[in-house]
Amino acid sequence: MAKELTPKGKATRSRIVVGAAEVLREKGVALATLDDVLARSRTSKSQLFHYFPAGKDELLLAVAQFEADQVLEDQMPYLGCLDSWEAWQQWRDVVVERYEVQGDHCPLGSLFLQIGRSTPGARAIVVELMRRWQESLAGGIRALQDAGLAPAGLDVDRRAAALLAGIQGGVSILLSTGDVTHLQAALDQGIADLRNAGPDPDFAQA
Repeated sequence: MAKELTPKGKATRSRIVVGAAEVLREKGVALATLDDVLARSRTSKSQLFHYFPAGKDELLLAVAQFEADQVLEDQMPYLGCLDSWEAWQQWRDVVVERYEVQGDHCPLGSLFLQIGRSTPGARAIVVELMRRWQESLAGGIRALQDAGLAPAGLDVDRRAAALLAGIQGGVSILLSTGDVTHLQAALDQGIADLRNAGPDPDFAQA
């Protein structure tokens, strides 16, 4: 919205988005109704259209943004402090557990099917999610370098991109088959490749 919301307005809008996300997760995009959202969020139709004047599509985009943010939030605090091999293993376990619980149903993917993945708003959400995720992984690799656990000459951005691509491939297979082993393999191999790069020899000599 162009107009800045008051704290109360932000809370109401957030309640609508969270309520809609819960309903969509439970019923799916095809079966969920605005009445379901109103009941779950304890808001009126006039309130909903006040915050989402374009209606259902605008609300779905807001929920898609919420779900995208949740992808990274569910990986915290580990994704934000990948400064040791133990931290990387903890992050790996959290990611695997998240997608095991999610199974072959992806709330974000279902929303994009409804909205249209190629629409500008939806595409921007995906691009920003992948950018933030890759930057977090790159930050973790740089933290390993700072700790002397990875060589300074490592191509950080390329390693982070490859690791993210492996995760996304594993998740895609999980969504198609319900099998999480490919995601586990992608994470294990990606972390192993980082470890096999060896410690920074200059750091060890310092």
